[in-house]
Amino acid sequence: MLPTQLGALVADPAPGVPEALDVAGSLDHALADGLARMSPAALAGFADAFCGSPLRDRVAEAVDKIAAGSVSDEHLLALAGARSALFGAVHDALLGQADAALGRTRQAWPGGSGEAASAGNLLAGSRSWLRELAITGWRGVDHDLVTAAGQVIEASLAQPRLRRLATLLDGLAAELRACSPIATMDRLPVRRWGDLWSRAMLLAQDGGRTVPAEPVTGRLLLLGADVHEHATAVQVQIHGILETPGGAPRLVRTSVAAPKVDTIVGPAVWRLFAGHPVLLGALAERLTLDVTDMPLLAGGDLVWSDAQAKAGPPADPFATARVLLADAVAPAVPPLERHPARIGEPVLVEGYTAVDGAFTLADQTIVVDTGRLPACGPLTPQLVAASHACIGLLRWDDGGWSLQPLAVLTMVKRQPVPVHTTDWALGPTDPKVVKAAAAAGDAVAVLRERAGRLLRK
Repeated sequence: MLPTQLGALVADPAPGVPEALDVAGSLDHALADGLARMSPAALAGFADAFCGSPLRDRVAEAVDKIAAGSVSDEHLLALAGARSALFGAVHDALLGQADAALGRTRQAWPGGSGEAASAGNLLAGSRSWLRELAITGWRGVDHDLVTAAGQVIEASLAQPRLRRLATLLDGLAAELRACSPIATMDRLPVRRWGDLWSRAMLLAQDGGRTVPAEPVTGRLLLLGADVHEHATAVQVQIHGILETPGGAPRLVRTSVAAPKVDTIVGPAVWRLFAGHPVLLGALAERLTLDVTDMPLLAGGDLVWSDAQAKAGPPADPFATARVLLADAVAPAVPPLERHPARIGEPVLVEGYTAVDGAFTLADQTIVVDTGRLPACGPLTPQLVAASHACIGLLRWDDGGWSLQPLAVLTMVKRQPVPVHTTDWALGPTDPKVVKAAAAAGDAVAVLRERAGRLLRK
């Protein structure tokens, strides 16, 4: 990214974003207190915001009915859809601003086709629980209300079509359970819980359109990887550029995930992905990957399978970014993914000065989010602060743009050295870390041995 591009992005925030978020916040606060206790004027501004949109009549009717004490699935769907539309508009404005600053071309979203299979009873059960949450409000949630979702979540997890919804509901229920008693909390994560509730309401509707995956064959050049780690799960999301015969280079992602326990931390998490040796080898050794007939979703995600990939020669991610990133075509954003928190655009930044957690280029400064650096890799805030080039994800959070480092060129013993979040994908290379891991023992091996012992009983 050139200094002028970064400056244009940071200095000229998209107009109307704070106002749109304030409107969505009125619904979030109503959900916190509970729609059963909502004052008639609580959502008046929310309804007024849609007076010039196709949602005007449905939102106005929903607000009037709920204020009168009638809360139906149809009315809640209207509120959830309107809230998602607000965040979608914010997302589109911000992403459009980023694309213009970067000179990035983006594909259009294709129309869906066909009706997705559904399990009506499970969807109805999910909507029923979400309706009770909305009526009661986050402050009124108790143990009985949280556990009421258990049966429908368990049944939905067994249905591939409903697994995304079931996982979302399971995560929401777990957060509510962990925060109980919610009534005593000083501050609620109202926006986060509002995001989860509204997305779940949309996923819990009958039917739906699907966009078939496109099988692709070509060369995948890796840029870097973002590691999302929680106590019970870990996901590695890899960003790269796909070259196909006769086509323009495309920005793509691919992800692999694994369940875990909270005792598996640091470099040990890579052991959970032993079933993907081709991908791990390419990440650790910075190799290209030749993919054959691998499904590519319309949102730019490759459905990863080691069986459809073959490791190729080495490729420097920084050289890849310098040569191909500017002309790579970005994927379309799926409708339900249009949210500012979802923005994560790969960029290359060079020639900056790193001071106090920020990069400065041509008198413009962008915050560097080192809090997202994973503990399973060698990249640290100190190495980022000593760097002069960075491949990262451009993100928007808390009212401003920030950069999440995935890889840096940094000075080690006065020599420029590339450091990536995935350098330890095949195991740590730092002797001190290797020694510490040996002293702590292999948590993954111990847990697998214990699980095997239980299964043999």
